[in-house]
Amino acid sequence: MTERINTLLHWIVEGEHKALRAPLDEETLGSVRAQIQREDLPLSRRAALRLKLLLENERIHVRADERIPGIRTIPEFPDIYAEGEKERIFASHFIHEQGRVCNISSDYEGVLREGLLPRRARAEQTLREGRGDRDFLEAAIETIDAVIAFADRYAEAMPDGEGLKDAMRHGAKDFLSALRMLRMLHLALWASNVYHNTVGRFDQYMWPYLKADLDRGMTREEALELLEEFFLAFNRDSDLYTGMQQGDNGQSLMLGGCDQDGNDAFNDLTALCLTASLELRRIDPKINLRVNKNTPLEVYEYCTKLTKQGLGFPQYANDDVVIPGLIKLGYDARDARNYTVAACWEFIVPGVGMDIPNIGAMPLAEVVREACEKGLEGARDFEAFKGCVADVLNRRAREIAESLRNIYLEPAPWQSVMMRDCLTTGRDISEGAKYNNYGIHGTGLANAVDALAAVRKFVFEEKSVKPAQLLKDMDEDFAEDAQLLHTLRTRAPKMGRDEECDALADWLLEAFAASLKGLRNERGGIFRPGTGSAMYYLWHADNLGATADGRRKGERLPANFSPALMLTDAGPISVIRAFARPSLLDAINGGPLTLEMHDTVFRNEEGSKKVAQLVRTFIQLGGHQLQLNAVDRDTLIDAQKHPEKHRQLIVRVWGWSGHFVQLDRTYQDQIISRTAYSV
Repeated sequence: MTERINTLLHWIVEGEHKALRAPLDEETLGSVRAQIQREDLPLSRRAALRLKLLLENERIHVRADERIPGIRTIPEFPDIYAEGEKERIFASHFIHEQGRVCNISSDYEGVLREGLLPRRARAEQTLREGRGDRDFLEAAIETIDAVIAFADRYAEAMPDGEGLKDAMRHGAKDFLSALRMLRMLHLALWASNVYHNTVGRFDQYMWPYLKADLDRGMTREEALELLEEFFLAFNRDSDLYTGMQQGDNGQSLMLGGCDQDGNDAFNDLTALCLTASLELRRIDPKINLRVNKNTPLEVYEYCTKLTKQGLGFPQYANDDVVIPGLIKLGYDARDARNYTVAACWEFIVPGVGMDIPNIGAMPLAEVVREACEKGLEGARDFEAFKGCVADVLNRRAREIAESLRNIYLEPAPWQSVMMRDCLTTGRDISEGAKYNNYGIHGTGLANAVDALAAVRKFVFEEKSVKPAQLLKDMDEDFAEDAQLLHTLRTRAPKMGRDEECDALADWLLEAFAASLKGLRNERGGIFRPGTGSAMYYLWHADNLGATADGRRKGERLPANFSPALMLTDAGPISVIRAFARPSLLDAINGGPLTLEMHDTVFRNEEGSKKVAQLVRTFIQLGGHQLQLNAVDRDTLIDAQKHPEKHRQLIVRVWGWSGHFVQLDRTYQDQIISRTAYSV
């Protein structure tokens, strides 16, 4: 790391950059509200005007030692709704999260290549032809002009800013202008009131610019310095972005994988990105890496250095599983090969996707508990009981689908400009795109499988537990039957340890997928089952009574696709074998196996190599997604007691990393309760 980058890093880590922020004065604020909160103005025009006014009021700041500037100076800006209007709209619609476009990946490749003026011309052509929504197209043109004007102000404040001006209009010509342009585009996305703005396949669309510069004589060290400065830019405003705390803002970046023709696309920029993240040790951008069965061990060994830092990434995605899974769901092969991830880990396609990959969740552990209550006593055998589970799944799937009707999303004209086809169709991205699928998480899978295994073993095979007895004890939270509780927690088969659970895991994943098959959302898309959990792993546990695996009421569910928290006597090899399920092809919305590795395994080279081999083995076994966290339980407990001593302690929460001391106590406790593995 150069001295210049170290100075910029210190500026951000110490929060000195926040001194540049200042709220709008009351007079300006009143003027802005009067202009953008007019009910007689279409919402798309209001959204465009809001962005224009925000960018016009931003104060331009360029440090003397900066080459890639851009920082938000206005911490808050009014929204576009008149008094009471938002409440009326929200009351009559289904609202996902905040009712705003989020969690999609822009067509950065196309915008960087051609610039914004061709997109402006495309919108004008659609207007002349009388196609699409006129208000939307005029709003899109207004945002293009506003963003170009904003970038011009930055360019004029830089001694060598002419390249940025040209890039914004006609496309980037070199690595520096591409990085500067991307910073302006991405900053404007956040400013436009959309959020969880992923960076997509950065090493793919930026590689042509870097390669040309390297061919012209740029050194690897010079490229790394520019890249590290660009990565630092993600941290200048991240505390202003939507999320429960800093880090939970979805600035995910995908590396590696194959190109749209299926050829390996790992390049020199891929490696430089890993190096930059390793040296900076910042939460943002969040690094994801696409791999396959042929990925060399040395790649995993280098990535293990990042894991050792405790950042919780890179997160791995297996092309050998994900691409066929997406094709099976109906994605074109070239689009499937171009996949990236949303804010956390859900699989999306850049430029052409308006998938909502985290719109709902199936509480799998609760499904099995309900099946016990409704069908255990009447089931003649275990197969009949599985039929009860499938019935509950099918009913709940229909209920989930029905609940997700009449969705409202705020118009997003600038995000639409950043997509591939919106200006040609004349439709705002909030109305849909080529892909409009909904992702449904599946929470508590391991507990659900363990409960099925316990019922099969003790109720139907050994017949040592009567159905009525099990139901009574579950209702009483096992308060009067310590012996059965002990048996279920210690003698019952557990996913991640006992192979007899494997077929049950496959059956449950396939039944989950089957329950959603054939259902369509109101935008014509399908429902994608997945193995993630997002925050649902906490919410579903709060409402879940005791379960047949011996989990008591109030005990937490695991995050994502992970063993039950009570499983403490299984090794990591056993766990990765159990969670590399062939049925993942049918449940490909995303959701990683999440493992905590005790930080002692990284204290020597041999341990780090074993971790790398573990990751490669998981991929070669057919695992689809994996994230590792380096933790020390004693350090975490001390951080709860003495947060002032651990300000920079970073952990992986579910699909995002955050500073441990800033997390809600519920999240802290769940992370502490996870099993830390050794190798």
